[in-house]
Amino acid sequence: MKIVAIIQARMGSTRLPGKVLKPVLNKPLLAYQIDQLKHSELIDQLVIATTTASRDDAIIEFCKSHGVPYDRGSEADVLKRYEETARKFNADVVVRLTSDCPLIDSTVIDSVIGHFLTNRAYDYVSNTIKRTFPRGMDTEVFTYDLLKEAEQNATLKREREHVTTYMTNPKNKYNIGQYLAEQDRSDLRLTVDTIEDFQLVEKVIKSLARQNDYFALTDIIQLLKAHPDWILINSHIEQKKD
Repeated sequence: MKIVAIIQARMGSTRLPGKVLKPVLNKPLLAYQIDQLKHSELIDQLVIATTTASRDDAIIEFCKSHGVPYDRGSEADVLKRYEETARKFNADVVVRLTSDCPLIDSTVIDSVIGHFLTNRAYDYVSNTIKRTFPRGMDTEVFTYDLLKEAEQNATLKREREHVTTYMTNPKNKYNIGQYLAEQDRSDLRLTVDTIEDFQLVEKVIKSLARQNDYFALTDIIQLLKAHPDWILINSHIEQKKD
């Protein structure tokens, strides 16, 4: 069984264009996320799924220079892009990640994967439906067969734009599993959708990079407890699917 993590990435973010390659300490955010994922013990392969739009050539150049496998597909039909990438890389289990999560902790990802693997009655498992983890730790796990079924059957625009909307719709009666944090920290935003988000993540990276090249969620939470004013930087931001 091959577990493939697919990061959907594009330069055309509406709220913070080019955010995935925005640098901190001369290193793009996407590089930080990839380095975090290298610590996973369950992911067999990591792939970047970007679009055929010319502005995303920069992501392809990044992938080539960092030796990261990639695939290109439709910008609007993200579900189709995802299914094509998963099929091309022979995924049996897909881990869906987004490129706005540069601080994502691989132990969180492995915990969600592990919950999926040990409860095979589930069609889909995530830590996002009932949110207890900070935004920026978002992980969804499902089989390639379910992804293929969704791609073949999803008809609504929002189902094509957002990969797992069809899967998680109660009307479709899939068995949905949730992985919950021991302590609810859904109040924290560690994702990067806006300039305020970037400012917070930049502070976290600059602080923790002096000690370690891997950012554990526990260390991030301790850092923010020591600097509660940092949390206010982006606490007003409303979540938006982008």
